[in-house]
Amino acid sequence: EISECLVGSEMCIRDRSDKEKTIANEACDAGKVIVNGKQARASYDVKVGDIIEINLGARALKVKVTNVSEYATKESAAENYEVIA
Repeated sequence: EISECLVGSEMCIRDRSDKEKTIANEACDAGKVIVNGKQARASYDVKVGDIIEINLGARALKVKVTNVSEYATKESAAENYEVIA
């Protein structure tokens, strides 16, 4: 799920569960996360305006970061990005 990848990674929001961090780290390590046209590492600090592309299996998603919040919850994570495609 997109929120697990965005929220679970240090890329957007820190202090999430180990499971979510693992999902995000594995996606980044496998080259499934692209930020502004370049392969991303899980430690990348996302900035407002960044374009993130995530390819998880048959589902691909492209979002634009609209807010970066240090302490967002999983429920509020969707407020930090806008789906582009």
